[in-house]
Amino acid sequence: MIPAGILLSESQRQLLLAIAQGMRLKDHRDIEGHKAYALHSPDDTRQPVDPDDVAALVDLGLISSNKKFPSATYWLTERGQRVAQALSRQS
Repeated sequence: MIPAGILLSESQRQLLLAIAQGMRLKDHRDIEGHKAYALHSPDDTRQPVDPDDVAALVDLGLISSNKKFPSATYWLTERGQRVAQALSRQS
């Protein structure tokens, strides 16, 4: 069961499940500090990710990052793992 207070859009659910299934979420920053988010598959192909989805998952405490420059990597927090497991069971 998903914890109370966690309402996710479809794109946020898909992003969380993609990370749980082994995809890597990274942000890439340019010299001015602008960020672009991308989900990397094991063959290193990339698909862009909406920054608002990333921010929402961070705000909910479902993902965190290593905060590296110029490219940070994100992972599921313990709470994010529990939510991803609950979402997987619902599918």
